[in-house]
Amino acid sequence: MKYKIHTIMISAFMVAGCSNISTQQGSQQTSDFEYSNERFADLQMLRYRVDGFEDLTLKQKTFIYYLQEAALYGRDILFDQNGKYNLRIRKMLEDVYVGYQGDREDKDFKAFETYLKRVWFSNGIHHHYASEKFTPEFSKEWLLAQTECSDEIAEIIFNPNLMKKRVNLAEGDDLVQTSANNYYDNVTQEEAEDFYKQQKEAGDPKHPTMYGMNSRLVKTADGKLVEKKWTTDGLYGSALTKIVENLKLARPYAEDEQQKKVIDLLISYYETGDLATFDQYSIAWVQNTEPLIDFVNGFIECYGDPLGLKCSWESIVNFKDLEATKRTETLSSNAQWFEDNSPVAPEFKKKEVKGISAKVIKAAILAGDLYPATAIGINLPNSDWVRAEHGSKSVTIGNLTDAYSQAAKGNGMLQEFAYGPDEIALIEAYGDATDDLHTDLHECLGHGSGRLLDGVDGDSLKAYGSTTEEARADLFALYYLADPKLVELGLLPNEDAYKANYISQMQNGLLTQLVRINLGSNIEEAHMRNRALIARWAYEHGKQDNVMELVKRDGKTYVKINDYQKLRNLFGELLAEIQRIKSTGDYAQAQAIVETYGVKIDPELHKEILDRYNQLDIAPYKGFINPVYTAIRDAEGNITDVEISYTESYADQMLRYSRDYGTLPLVNE
Repeated sequence: MKYKIHTIMISAFMVAGCSNISTQQGSQQTSDFEYSNERFADLQMLRYRVDGFEDLTLKQKTFIYYLQEAALYGRDILFDQNGKYNLRIRKMLEDVYVGYQGDREDKDFKAFETYLKRVWFSNGIHHHYASEKFTPEFSKEWLLAQTECSDEIAEIIFNPNLMKKRVNLAEGDDLVQTSANNYYDNVTQEEAEDFYKQQKEAGDPKHPTMYGMNSRLVKTADGKLVEKKWTTDGLYGSALTKIVENLKLARPYAEDEQQKKVIDLLISYYETGDLATFDQYSIAWVQNTEPLIDFVNGFIECYGDPLGLKCSWESIVNFKDLEATKRTETLSSNAQWFEDNSPVAPEFKKKEVKGISAKVIKAAILAGDLYPATAIGINLPNSDWVRAEHGSKSVTIGNLTDAYSQAAKGNGMLQEFAYGPDEIALIEAYGDATDDLHTDLHECLGHGSGRLLDGVDGDSLKAYGSTTEEARADLFALYYLADPKLVELGLLPNEDAYKANYISQMQNGLLTQLVRINLGSNIEEAHMRNRALIARWAYEHGKQDNVMELVKRDGKTYVKINDYQKLRNLFGELLAEIQRIKSTGDYAQAQAIVETYGVKIDPELHKEILDRYNQLDIAPYKGFINPVYTAIRDAEGNITDVEISYTESYADQMLRYSRDYGTLPLVNE
């Protein structure tokens, strides 16, 4: 698929709120900071520290300030992309929340408040991960008594059969017409696929642009298909204009001329919508590796489109963690060795690995599809030909993993689901190193490995492209975690350390990630399908040699790995097959392997896992409250300092963002 998912979600125990990633910043907390915060529904809000910001120069602080302003001005775009009614619903709910004069401890109001907070968190009325529409626990009558809510909006909120899923991936359905996102209007899946197929056939086969990534596809009254581009003078124009204004304000503070070129190309892309310009921007961005500060701002991820064509808006502003980056630089400098020694067939390997850079960063602001829920690692750009010819950038977001780890301390997850004391000891001893290294391998090398055969369309795997791409990167990481090369490079302390991650990954894929799914549902999200696919495939194909078992003890199911090296061999076999599928564009086999191993759930096992997990009282999903940046100005309006604070509450932040960064009309046609 064209827009590969380059975001790795929280690993293994961290998925359910428990991580073993090291926390070097815990002792540096200031009086106004705490990692863990508010809980509601299935969510917990956290904070992340931006240690080192105070030590930056005024020029660097000012650069970050304007970049984070550009990030925050894109918020409305994602709400509208996620559903055509989201902005209207958010405005109506916020007006009720702010103006409510009744008892705020009343049952209906508390249920309403939770619903609003979920809408804020998910940037719309569908769950940010499961894609299912929220069910209000307050009545329609109560809401209508508080506001003049139109019948149309009330039906959208309360009718469970309308706009049921933001992203539907069910085999056999028309995935476009049954998904509630706002990327298509009156268009069928077949029409959309044919429309973009024709564009590809007319384009440059060696350097194809990412067709459709920055537009809504609409069928007009006379039956014609038209793209409404997201540009400063097109759809989402008022938001993109504010983003461009702040990119221009940031430009004078860029760290070198190449970074200024990156900003210029991004602005040109926003103003024109020209996808060839976006490719040039991506190339310039990949080549800009020297500055301390970096950012992503644009239409990036494809999760919200079941066809993997349309890209959701997101932004992250960050700066390099110089000490931690030494680890990722070791990997990137040895990228050719990893490619050459991969277990995939020679014809699917890159003869020359180009331009891979990797670093550990500190997030300074999160926005769009990276906020409040976010990734802990990113690898970009997504264009296959840009990656092949110019390379890629990979990041591990260190201050976010620190925050997750702080929140996970002492929650009992490890003790409840680990098979026994030996497994617990391995994870406690080596979980920190192997979790970080798995993320590094996944992002830095996994996504950058392998190649498409000449003439293969990057979109050929369609709805299964995201899952297979994530499986490919995860398998690359799992296979190499057990390689003695990592000990030789000084990245792992010994040749047993990798076992900690194998335990966590298999346990997560077979058991613990089920806590994120409602009983009776299938696995829908691409990362979860990937983890299930890997774990179930390895379990089934290792049965003959008893590589691992699902052991029952006192009515509870545990994962027990009996032969770690044979498990590694299985990962290698599956990696070779997944790479073959991607390299050749084998849609039939992608469909078969995902549907066989990555979708269905044993209902009895699912109920057991949910019952055990519920007893721990842990929120299965976590997200972040951003820090607040305040520009201190002199009498002439010049910035003399930028202050950072961590005291803003979740509700106050969301209401402030709606008030100060609300850029779009409530209806965007």
